[in-house]
Amino acid sequence: MREIAYAKLNLALHVRAREADGYHRIETIFAFCEDGDVVTAGPADVLSLAVTGPFAGALASEDDNLVLRAARAVGAKASLTLDKRLPVAAGLGGGSADAAAVLRLFGGSIADAASLGADVPACLLSRTARGEGRGDEIEAADIPGLTGTPVLLVNPNIPLPTSPVFQGWDGVDRGPLGDWETGRNDLEAPARALVPEIGAVLGALAGARVARMSGSGATCFGLYDNEAARDAAAARISADKPGWWLSQTRLR
Repeated sequence: MREIAYAKLNLALHVRAREADGYHRIETIFAFCEDGDVVTAGPADVLSLAVTGPFAGALASEDDNLVLRAARAVGAKASLTLDKRLPVAAGLGGGSADAAAVLRLFGGSIADAASLGADVPACLLSRTARGEGRGDEIEAADIPGLTGTPVLLVNPNIPLPTSPVFQGWDGVDRGPLGDWETGRNDLEAPARALVPEIGAVLGALAGARVARMSGSGATCFGLYDNEAARDAAAARISADKPGWWLSQTRLR
């Protein structure tokens, strides 16, 4: 069995409040790319996990992760392999998407997903959706013309954990999320304070129809009118910044 852990984007992300328990109340539009990590499962008497792929090394020191927790949540006994193609701590929902892929393989529920993390329910759906609360209150969103949109993902190859970015939010409510195209990402400023290279990434994507940081960063995305424009941007950025990570994909 094989399942893609589709890369998650936040087309816009408005932070509305910091709650007393330390969590943040957000409004966001989730979208998902056609590509991502890949989870495969084979028959076994006990649960096991092997991690391969270009970013496997980032998980080498972990004794436990969301993939194994998701498998345990549904009582799966399988030999799992995670082909880690997305950078870690990158604002693409990698661990949450990986867990959601396991849940889809073994018939997990939204309740299972909610027990694993705020982004996992949206990643289980892996379709365009509006998220509120901690991001776990989701409602499918039909945005005409979005499916198939060419996307370029760019990361400066610098991991950026989520917690310090949220901690750096200035506490100012800049208003609700309406139309995602005129929205914003309220985590961009604190993320750029931690990783200034995000500004250079957004500058490199300036020719896109929409260019924005995803989630808590440091990955940024550009949406393009056609694949030729996307691929030309990718070629230019790759030549200028050979150390950056790029992915040419489309929205689901």
